[in-house]
Amino acid sequence: MTAAPTTSRSFMPESLMGGDRLGDSEYRAVVGLLTWLGRVRSADTAHPRVRLWGVPACYALAGIPGLVRAAHDSVPRFVLMLAITAGYTVPLLWRRQRPVLVFTVLVILSEVCLALRVDSGSSATQLVALLNLGRFGAPSQLAVGVVYTLTQTFVSIVFFNGASGSRDEASTPVLAFLAVVAVLSMAALGLAGKLVNAYIEALKEHAVRLEVERDQRARLAAAGERARVAREMHDILGHTLAVIVGLAGGAAGLAETKPKRGADTLRIIAESGRGALAELRRLLAVIHEDEPDDTPLAPQPGLADLGALMERVRSAGPAATLRLEGRLTGLPQGLQLAVYRIVQEALTNTLKHAAPDTTVEVTVTADAEAVTVTAEDTGPHQAAGTDESGKGLVGMRERAALYGGQVAAGPNSRDGWTVRALLHLTSTAPDLMEKHPA
Repeated sequence: MTAAPTTSRSFMPESLMGGDRLGDSEYRAVVGLLTWLGRVRSADTAHPRVRLWGVPACYALAGIPGLVRAAHDSVPRFVLMLAITAGYTVPLLWRRQRPVLVFTVLVILSEVCLALRVDSGSSATQLVALLNLGRFGAPSQLAVGVVYTLTQTFVSIVFFNGASGSRDEASTPVLAFLAVVAVLSMAALGLAGKLVNAYIEALKEHAVRLEVERDQRARLAAAGERARVAREMHDILGHTLAVIVGLAGGAAGLAETKPKRGADTLRIIAESGRGALAELRRLLAVIHEDEPDDTPLAPQPGLADLGALMERVRSAGPAATLRLEGRLTGLPQGLQLAVYRIVQEALTNTLKHAAPDTTVEVTVTADAEAVTVTAEDTGPHQAAGTDESGKGLVGMRERAALYGGQVAAGPNSRDGWTVRALLHLTSTAPDLMEKHPA
């Protein structure tokens, strides 16, 4: 009954949103888009070098026209343009690990090109650096990068238009507007990518926490089931062994004087042992529910089995009487099991600690609100009637607590021991028979 370990599962778009907030067509469209983006991201994760080298290669191709023009001018100018193109593209290989450093290098290179009056087609890589600064840098670093890039862009537009002697004054505002849009768009995309990645990671962590909580609930349920089985085993073994010990002592004395009576006692011992083994097999089958077992399960004991329980106690020596009063029909099977186990534990304590010729009286009374159980013997007790720290009294109290009740145990005026239990019918505790029906 151990819980399965938590495993990482693929993060599907269906787990992020519900169709109740969108129409069917909108839901399918959004899920389809997210699925496509997820596939693109998975492909990018599976082949990281494609994007790592692809972006610098594209910007290097954009600088080829400038290299061709420089080659027609002179060899030194070609070498200079080749170095500038490499300076714009090679640092992009580290744009994710060192976004601030890459952005700084490209800014310095742009200042050098502005001073040398060199315009390279690869200079747009500064926008890529700004995008990665937004994705992997701090917001304050992104703000500084945007301000500096806008300032540098305005200076470049004015400088190159003035240096070229252009008389078209209307082109400067247009270029400035397009530059502002490009810079702000790249910064916004970088910041949005950072927020989306953070949101997705938060959703993944939430899904993992839900799986962990689910596994913890399963482990707690398994631990509670094992504790219930342990209480059942304690009740069965404690009562049966007490009866067998009492009967064995009587059979030893009757073996010579009354052989027939001794044989009958031994048959009772055998029947008690077989009954205990059958109940133990049933409880062990509960623990190993995944293993098939063709053996039919015996029903859980209830109020109707109290008579047989009293007969076994009488056969061990004590004079036992049972009184059933009130509305006992139609009680929940789980409550009947709790009453049976409380009576069984009380009688087991009597067999363990009271004299063989003691008298024990058990009374079960039910009304519309509660069931009261009283087990009283006359002693005399050879030792303490009930160990306060033992599992017997603890088990009785836990069973009563399932139905909002309590158990009190202590000596009585007849030199014996009395156990009183109260179980409420209006409790919302689950029926113990729901999971393992008879």
